[in-house]
Amino acid sequence: MSSEANQANAAAEPMTPTAYISEHLQNLNNTGGAQTSIVDFSIINLDTIFWASLMGLLTVFILLIAARRATPGVPGRFQCFVEIIVEMAETQSKNIVHGDRSYIAPLALFVFFWIILLNTLDLIPVDWVLGVNHFIESFGIHVPHHKVVPTTDLNATMGMSMSVLLLVFFYSFKVKGFGGFLHELISAPFGAKWYLAPFNLALNIIEYLAKGVSLGMRLFGNMYAGELVFLLIALLGSVWTFNLDLTLFGLVGHVIAGSAWAIFHILVILLQAFIFMMLTLVYIGQAHSHH
Repeated sequence: MSSEANQANAAAEPMTPTAYISEHLQNLNNTGGAQTSIVDFSIINLDTIFWASLMGLLTVFILLIAARRATPGVPGRFQCFVEIIVEMAETQSKNIVHGDRSYIAPLALFVFFWIILLNTLDLIPVDWVLGVNHFIESFGIHVPHHKVVPTTDLNATMGMSMSVLLLVFFYSFKVKGFGGFLHELISAPFGAKWYLAPFNLALNIIEYLAKGVSLGMRLFGNMYAGELVFLLIALLGSVWTFNLDLTLFGLVGHVIAGSAWAIFHILVILLQAFIFMMLTLVYIGQAHSHH
């Protein structure tokens, strides 16, 4: 049976709640199918790259506009908002990182803004993407899957956490030197005894791996869970059948519950961005300290 026939049969079959959730959680990648293994470097999630890059460029644009519009006089609301965020990032970096912060404070500011924009994509109604896909199919454009929120993709969050880990190694070499960093690996935390070197090395390797994995998993887990809640709310009141549900249960279960969770999710969005920024500063600050 051809692929066109399979797609036609799939379209004719009624969509189940499980298929509905799977449809929203599958990325558009270069293979056209679902990723079957946790680690597969041959798969490129195109939607994740697109939205992460777009939000990164938007972050740079917003900060550039704020810098060009900054005036010594009475600031406007936009300038006041940006100045509060800049002062927060500068204060936190000053308290945590003891050393040259020429690039660290701007990095913290960029990470905070960038992750806020990435997480805010989660507030887009879950069926809008599916509706857009159905709309563009009338023009002969077929997009089988598309997931908007990059932070609900483990590949993206782990890539961000590994980037932070590379920065930790960079500043460790820069501040302590190559020899000093290697000496710290085998002498801390139990002491610079030759017979303790294997235990120190093993513990430090585990610590660095735990930092990278936990940083990415924390952001992914919270945002992925939030996305699942949005999908479950969308299923309430038989909304997943894509019929207009005007019953009381459909109104309460979908509109009111979805709005309440969206308002609460704003706190999650801001909190996860702040936590990622703070942990980035903490890890880089630890790279500046000598044990």
